[in-house]
Amino acid sequence: MPMPEELTAERQHLAAARAELSRMRERTLALEVQGGNAASSEALAESLWRRARSLEDDPATALFFGRIDLETDERWYIGRRHVTDDAGDPLVIDWRAPVSTTFYRASHTDPLGVRLRRRFGYDHGRITAMEDEHLLDASEPDARSQILASEIERPRVGPMRDIVATIQPEQDALVRVDVTTTVCIQGAPGTGKTAVGLHRAAWLLYAFRDRLTRTGVLVIGPNQAFLEHIGAVLPTLGEVEVRHTSIEALTSSVPVRAVEPTDVARLKGDARMAEVLHRAVWSHLVPPTEAMVLPRGSRRWRVAAHDLAPLVDGLAGRDIRYETARQLLPQRLAHAVLLKMEALGEYPDDRVQDSVARSAPVKAYAASLWPRVDARALLHRLLSDADALAAAADGILTEEEQERLRWQKPSRTAGSARWTLADTVLLDELGDLLSRTPSLGHVVLDEAQDLSPMQLRAVGRRCTSGAATVLGDIAQGTTPWATGSWTESLRHLGKPDGVVSELRRGFRVPATVIDFAARLLPLAAPGLAAPLSVRDNPGRLDLVRVGSADLVPATVARVDGLRALEGSIGVIVPDARVAEVSAALGAGGIEHGTLGAGHGDVDHQVDVVPATVAKGLEFDHVLVLEPAEIAAAEPDERTGLRRLYVVLTRAVSDLTVVHAEPLPQPLTESPRVGG
Repeated sequence: MPMPEELTAERQHLAAARAELSRMRERTLALEVQGGNAASSEALAESLWRRARSLEDDPATALFFGRIDLETDERWYIGRRHVTDDAGDPLVIDWRAPVSTTFYRASHTDPLGVRLRRRFGYDHGRITAMEDEHLLDASEPDARSQILASEIERPRVGPMRDIVATIQPEQDALVRVDVTTTVCIQGAPGTGKTAVGLHRAAWLLYAFRDRLTRTGVLVIGPNQAFLEHIGAVLPTLGEVEVRHTSIEALTSSVPVRAVEPTDVARLKGDARMAEVLHRAVWSHLVPPTEAMVLPRGSRRWRVAAHDLAPLVDGLAGRDIRYETARQLLPQRLAHAVLLKMEALGEYPDDRVQDSVARSAPVKAYAASLWPRVDARALLHRLLSDADALAAAADGILTEEEQERLRWQKPSRTAGSARWTLADTVLLDELGDLLSRTPSLGHVVLDEAQDLSPMQLRAVGRRCTSGAATVLGDIAQGTTPWATGSWTESLRHLGKPDGVVSELRRGFRVPATVIDFAARLLPLAAPGLAAPLSVRDNPGRLDLVRVGSADLVPATVARVDGLRALEGSIGVIVPDARVAEVSAALGAGGIEHGTLGAGHGDVDHQVDVVPATVAKGLEFDHVLVLEPAEIAAAEPDERTGLRRLYVVLTRAVSDLTVVHAEPLPQPLTESPRVGG
């Protein structure tokens, strides 16, 4: 048990570290920008700004959360960022540094050279408690850290927090997987997979800073509400340059103006569409049938069609994009002319070849063989013209599938087309067939189980020269094309060698709640193991049956009661009832936000959440309105039960279910036995 004087000493160390961090930031801001030119000065100024941002201190948070004393008599304080004194000696070690690994992974069984591990408890940035583990003392019993438990269960209002103080050994191992390895994390609700993915991005930027600063890191989430929920995590860890985007925004080259039937969207997301589009693009090539004639000075240079055909075939056979090859063709044709010149004793140089390649006759001939292709115009033609689609899809799609794809009432032009979300993904595929999509250094993809094969291909194009961190839970797949196999998803992503790992220990969702929700798994995701809650606090579950007329009033009354508790409140309702419930809460004097796929909310204690937007979010207190209605809104029973599983597992402390209709049958059965 640490003594009072030790607590005083630790508080003094914290004060000194905060003072040094402030001085580090002041020194950075005081530096004068002196670049060699305007561009370099601007780049240097931006670099210094990023450095200053990373050194910002929040006095309400813990600058360091742990300490390790090693057998070598070294002592390190582990925190969110590296802090040194004027002499350069570290006062706080970044949690991502190699030495910090022992803080997360050392145990009595395997101390890793750690003599003492100390955890700090905080209240508004002030150290209020300490816990010590003497890992070399075999007689000391293993005990759960109360500081760790209280941090995990601490009430939350606002965006998602980082978990640097509570990272578990299995999570730390995934965070520190090498930069060249694609890792896929299957994680049940509350296992921390999203947090692991974000902390992995932060660790990669620390360990491979130069490489990833040049190439970039991208986080992809399911919607804007989710992105706003997680958006503060990386800046809190000092990483302010990581870009976040939704899967819809990733491919949004045209505005989405229509919604199509599910079976059509599923077909457009099928991996076979990639082959259809590839064939459609490259079918534009025209084999040379006439000689190319180039008047130049007093001569007319003529190259026979049979001499040019191998040039066209050679370009088409290379692993380059259509537009790149189209731009190379005039140079290839010009080279054929130069060979004729040399055969007659002339000595043309590169300037002559460039002049020939730019000449009107050569450019016109090249355009006749290799015409320009516009992605929108091509997709418009495929979806409007039965013959064009048949030519591209013959042997790939059935006639019935081709008919399903075609628009019933085509627009006159591509510019006036009412594109759907699935169409934007096809346009993205076409764009890459024409010109290669630039690759990033690393992509973090969350809720990956919901992506179609074509969406996965779109993500994979963004990390062809880098790796990916893929996060998801097959049991939470709620799209008609949700994956049933991570091996299949990794193949579509272009990362067939990716490593699949599973997180089963749940730290967020209490046992009472997860056991209730897990009753859905035998029908929603047969064969998938149920999560294991390892929290000491079992949480609370209230099932409230009311009459249909009292459904919304009872919900308002329950929310009003929950407001007296500390922490966030999520009121998850069927999408069709969002306006009704929001109006009722407003009439009851309850201030609240309303989440949507296109926007989040981090300012209110109470949020109304459409069931289709709840995925990936978390609230201290969750009230679910009419589970049967939420499930029935989906196109089939499996998807409905999966949607309900997602909704029921958003709670950190307690779950209240208010319903007038009977609960779905699996929820009325006895809880599962065992893990």
